[in-house]
Amino acid sequence: MSFLIIFTIIFLCAFSTQTKVVAGNFDTYYSYLWGGNHFSVNPQGNHVNLLLDRSYGAGFESKLQYGSGLFHIRMKIPERKTGGIVTTFYLNAAPDNQDPSVNHYEFDYEFLGTNGTVQTNVYDNNGGHREQSFNLWFDPSKDFHTYEILWNSHQIQFRIDNIPIRVFKNNTARGIDYPSKPMHIEGSIWNADWAGVVDWSQSPFIAQYEDFDFHACPAQGPNVAGCTSNRYFWNKPGFWELNAAEKRLMATYRKQYMSYDYCSSPSTRLPECLLNNN
Repeated sequence: MSFLIIFTIIFLCAFSTQTKVVAGNFDTYYSYLWGGNHFSVNPQGNHVNLLLDRSYGAGFESKLQYGSGLFHIRMKIPERKTGGIVTTFYLNAAPDNQDPSVNHYEFDYEFLGTNGTVQTNVYDNNGGHREQSFNLWFDPSKDFHTYEILWNSHQIQFRIDNIPIRVFKNNTARGIDYPSKPMHIEGSIWNADWAGVVDWSQSPFIAQYEDFDFHACPAQGPNVAGCTSNRYFWNKPGFWELNAAEKRLMATYRKQYMSYDYCSSPSTRLPECLLNNN
């Protein structure tokens, strides 16, 4: 374990020099989406609270749609312990209010309850069903942590505090679809029966967000072809795949902390399962 800690620190220092940005103002990048007075942003514009009680939750979305980028947010999930609530940060190609069962592209971070389990999912022009869940190595309700999604024409990469935990590769040459539509960003809190039972005696539940800027290419029209240029740093060869050290780090964290993988069962396994982690 001591080796893992030392290796992780060295790796994070190296990666952070490429991705360090200054915390951004909410109103520059995002706007209120739903929730009425359950949504609030502080006067400085650098901190948002989303509140959930028995009546409803809240959410926000990006002002623009994007065709590639390195997206991130810092989040702190509700401290009060319960199941059944879902705290999110994700990219979504579906229009607002579209039935989520309709085929679309989407990349998710979803915290299921407040016990420290985060579920990632990829909707690949379908209904998703590519869940991979992790019991995190920290308590996400005690402090802010960085949740990041890299999306370019080569891969989708999920990182938590700069540690890669999941990759979905572009395997269109092998007949597997790959996201090719403009996407917007959303953050939200809500409740769902499939996520467990809510202990409403603990409400209200408050999710907190900060650090709102990101690196991305605004989409021009209905496709993302204009956002594949290597003039954007996240499209350069260094971001086409994990390097050897990143692959080892991801394998270690997946082995220790992944609690569910759709690829592990023949009934849920999909063709890309043999291709994404090699």
